[in-house]
Amino acid sequence: MKRLSFIFFSIIHFSFVFAQKLETEEINRISNYLEEIKETTKKASSIWNKDLYGNILLVVPETRQFFTNQRDAHNSLQTESNLFTGTLPENLNIANTSIQWNGKCWAMIMLPLPEDKFERINLLAHELFHCAQPSLGFVQNNQESPHLDKKEGRIYLRLEMEALLKALLSETEKEQKRHLTHAFIFRKYRNSLFPGSSQLENLLELNEGIAEYTGLMVSGRTKNQTKEHFISSINEFFKNSSYVRSFAYYTIPIYGYLLSFKIPLWNQNIHSNSQLIDFFIKAFELQLPSDVKPLITHISNEYNGETIFAEEEKREERIKQEIANYKRKFTEKFHVELKFECRLPQIKTA
Repeated sequence: MKRLSFIFFSIIHFSFVFAQKLETEEINRISNYLEEIKETTKKASSIWNKDLYGNILLVVPETRQFFTNQRDAHNSLQTESNLFTGTLPENLNIANTSIQWNGKCWAMIMLPLPEDKFERINLLAHELFHCAQPSLGFVQNNQESPHLDKKEGRIYLRLEMEALLKALLSETEKEQKRHLTHAFIFRKYRNSLFPGSSQLENLLELNEGIAEYTGLMVSGRTKNQTKEHFISSINEFFKNSSYVRSFAYYTIPIYGYLLSFKIPLWNQNIHSNSQLIDFFIKAFELQLPSDVKPLITHISNEYNGETIFAEEEKREERIKQEIANYKRKFTEKFHVELKFECRLPQIKTA
């Protein structure tokens, strides 16, 4: 019996020590990550003439425990190594975003962070930019682009992205300009189909697109690593069920990256009222025809157009079928209707 008790308590003790070791290792890892982004943003401060390093919240979604590089305004955080830690209040949503909390702007990122160093720095720098963007003359705007859920919106966005990939992989400036011109043609045609869509796309690209471009440039990837990053990420992007928000994370970083070889600090020449696509067309010194429609059919097949049209047509038919099924289920077949009445209280007058 004594032997069993000894074994039991030995297991408990070992588990406790092992858990403490894991916790210490995790804290050290997080501390190293924060030091890593601090050093990287300092080296990359020329991008905006500003060091983007600031308040960072790294949050464990399951427990709401967070680790941060800054003590909060009420000095209520417990020190762990050179970190501060605590539990995030229930009224704060957990996401990769920037938030206002206790009088400060925080770059919130969910743990665990990416194992890949470049992805990790990219993500942290993206969210740090959002905290810095007011001081850089940009306003936060999360306006979505619902037309990119429509068949034609998706088709001509996908064609634009395919043209951008070819521009990225071009071996000559002439070839790159040709694919860039086609990318802008697809963009201009899409915007002509949906009045007002150009402004909607521009608002989100000024917000998320510029933030992601900043993360990309701060990350310090080589040319080959950047190309590999874009190829893999765009292939994943095409699998998204919706493009209404995610598109901006890819369009502006690619346009911006290509322009950075011609105008390294082009981003310092834009502001919250800039029309990014017009800016890029002018900066790349491209000439677009006034009427782009006649060119669409001619150039689409060069960018996997036949497959894209077929896939989006199939998606459209599937959605129509689902809507029809729901309509029959909830309006035509046997169902129960609950009617609610709103009665306003009677006000007595003297």
